[in-house]
Amino acid sequence: MIQQKWRGATAALPLVAILRGLNPSEALDVGERLVRAGFRILEVPLNSPDPFVSIEKMVHALGDRAIVGAGTVLSVEQVEQLAKVGGQICISPNSNPDVIRAAKRLGMISFPAFFTPTEAFNAIEAGADALKLFPAELAGVKGLKAMKAVLPRSMPVFPVGGVTPDNMRDFVEAGAAGFGIGSAIFKPGDTPDAVYKKAVAFVEGWTAIHPSAG
Repeated sequence: MIQQKWRGATAALPLVAILRGLNPSEALDVGERLVRAGFRILEVPLNSPDPFVSIEKMVHALGDRAIVGAGTVLSVEQVEQLAKVGGQICISPNSNPDVIRAAKRLGMISFPAFFTPTEAFNAIEAGADALKLFPAELAGVKGLKAMKAVLPRSMPVFPVGGVTPDNMRDFVEAGAAGFGIGSAIFKPGDTPDAVYKKAVAFVEGWTAIHPSAG
C-alpha cells in the first residue's frame, strides 16, 4: 500500500516539503496550501515544536492526498513514536541502519541521508527506499554525478540543501530523481499564502524540466 502511494507521489511530483519549525497551530493551513500547489510529500522535522502533534494532524487531514512523516529521525524510539501517530515516511539526516530497519518493519518509507558512497551503500543494504544527498550544496552537481555512477540505477537520490527552482535542472541532469526543499519553501513566520507562492515556483521549476508532470 505505502509503496504504491510512494510511487504515485514521486511520479506526480518528487519534491519533499521540509517544514522545519512548523507549529501545530499552522500545520493544517500550511499543509493544505502545499497540497493545493501540487506537493505530495510533507516532512515535519522532529526538532520542530511538538512535531508529532503536527504530523498526526496532517496525517488525519491530508493523509489521503499526501505522504506525511517526520524528518531528523535519529532513533528507533522516534521511529516507533512516528508510527503511532500514523507517519508514512521516515527521513533522517544520517544513515543509521537500526532506524532504517525499524522504519521498514513498521511499514514506512525509509529515506535516510548520505554524503559518501559508503554511507549510501550501507543505507541501501539496510533497506532504504530512497536516499537524500545532504548537504547538496557541498556535494554539488559534480559530486552527485560521480556517486550516481556507482549507485544502483533503481535507487532514487534526492539532493537536499541549497536547492532552488533555478538549479534543479543541473542536478536532474546529474541524476537527481527529486529534491527536498526546506527554508526555500517554509520558514517559521511564513504565512500559508507565502508558502503557497514559493511552492508554486518549485512546482513550475520541476514542470519546466519534466513537462509531463504538469
